[in-house]
Amino acid sequence: MEAKAYVRNVRIAPRKVRLVLDLIRGKDAKEAAAILKFTPKGASPVVAKVLKSAVANATNNHNMDESKLYIKACFADDGVTLKRWMPRAKGSASQILKRSSHITVVVAERE
Repeated sequence: MEAKAYVRNVRIAPRKVRLVLDLIRGKDAKEAAAILKFTPKGASPVVAKVLKSAVANATNNHNMDESKLYIKACFADDGVTLKRWMPRAKGSASQILKRSSHITVVVAERE
């Protein structure tokens, strides 16, 4: 049995979110929450919120024991990319890609 939570269209590039997700993959839920609390990355509060939601889904919807939960999977996929333009020399322009991400966290019980 597993429970998941996800957030869509977070305005942080997936490459930056994956750095934070790599820190917590496979860890216990309590340990992962502690790691996220002290990680100085912009994505860590967002990932912590999704983790908290996944744990709440597991305990309330699937009657799992909160102390046995661990992070089975977590990943960040590409979301909508906003395309913006910046003026450059000689009347030209260059494109700026403002990337967003979809963050998913899956928790399960250890046996």
